Amino acid sequence: MSTEMIDPAVQPPVGPDTTAERTPGKSLSKWTLYTRRFMRNKPAVAGIIIFVLLVIMSIVGPLLSPYSVTDMDFLNLTSPPSADHWFGTNGSGNDNFTQTMVGLQRSLMIAVTVSIGTTVISAVVGTAAAYFGGWTERIILLIIHFMMVVPTFLLLSIVSNDSGGVWWVISIVMIFIGWFFPARIIWTMALSLREREYVQAARYMGVGGMKVVLRHLVPNIGSLLVINFTLGIVGAVTLESGLSFIGFGVKIPDVSLGSLIGSGSGTITSAPWLFYFPALALTLLTVSMALVADGLRDAFDPTSSAGGRA
Repeated sequence: MSTEMIDPAVQPPVGPDTTAERTPGKSLSKWTLYTRRFMRNKPAVAGIIIFVLLVIMSIVGPLLSPYSVTDMDFLNLTSPPSADHWFGTNGSGNDNFTQTMVGLQRSLMIAVTVSIGTTVISAVVGTAAAYFGGWTERIILLIIHFMMVVPTFLLLSIVSNDSGGVWWVISIVMIFIGWFFPARIIWTMALSLREREYVQAARYMGVGGMKVVLRHLVPNIGSLLVINFTLGIVGAVTLESGLSFIGFGVKIPDVSLGSLIGSGSGTITSAPWLFYFPALALTLLTVSMALVADGLRDAFDPTSSAGGRA
């Protein structure tokens, strides 16, 4: 048996080698690690690229077109795609490319507004219910559970029908009925956080309840909120499109992807371009955000191997 001593400095490392991943003398922040894991997820990166391109097109697209959303070309009624009208025209002579880009812009505005609103409200309400407990928690949970059994789509359809098709009114209504489900999930997670040492220390130091909620509980569920925000965009786009498709959402002279798909579905055999272009934009939007949400979930989950080693 060899009695040669092994120099500890040259022993092979036990476990994964991450020396190439780190700068000597510096520790990576958790958000840097999350970013690296996310960027290694190719479908998620593809999703965010598609989403950014859609946002750019929704802003630049209407500027590239010589037509406004209400302009009518009476010499080209229900004409197929051409050099003058890239996505064709509808029965009134409106340029389908301009309407699709404006509809994409409107759907994005509604989706982002609703997702931000529901994420903020659900985060504050859910963590507050978990932190304060007692009658505050019981009342909040009673409201949440009541709203969860109410047929929200029917309620939203009725209220939206009286809104006149104004997009920001529809957004407010969607926020009002959309916060309770994520708030229920956040409440469940916050129950374990309220017993942490830093929360108890803040309470014993006399820090106000809402300050504890906003400074300690909400930031510590930041990863969940980011995922909820991303998925909220998908849910809001789908819900708004469904409402507009059946005539309870955005209405003329304003347009959204859902209203365009709804009007184009009646001419899918005679003028399929009126349906397929808005439907393609909607599909790319929802699929891209779903890929981003999946990538964020894997990046935040230390047990997931989808993003590789951080």
